[in-house]
Amino acid sequence: MRIDVFHHFPTRDAQLDRIERALARLIHEGNEMALDLSTLTADVTANTDAVSSATVLLGELADELRAAAGDPAAVAALADTLEANTASLAAAVAANTPAAPAA
Repeated sequence: MRIDVFHHFPTRDAQLDRIERALARLIHEGNEMALDLSTLTADVTANTDAVSSATVLLGELADELRAAAGDPAAVAALADTLEANTASLAAAVAANTPAAPAA
């Protein structure tokens, strides 16, 4: 009777290496998504602040127009202010709007 004893040392499997690389990539992508979410949250907060400011401004201008209804010069001055504020708001929106991706 013959008995042969083989001792095999485990070696790293190529499939295990692929799994580890895939896991590392997923962790990296998850970290990038977390950073993107932080940036998006800050942008939404800034946008909300800007919208709130514009809403208050327009409400105040409407109140001032109603109060100045009997004074044409005051109404004209308020209209000029409204036009200037509208141009400023439009410029800010345009400056903070990303360009459309190329088709």
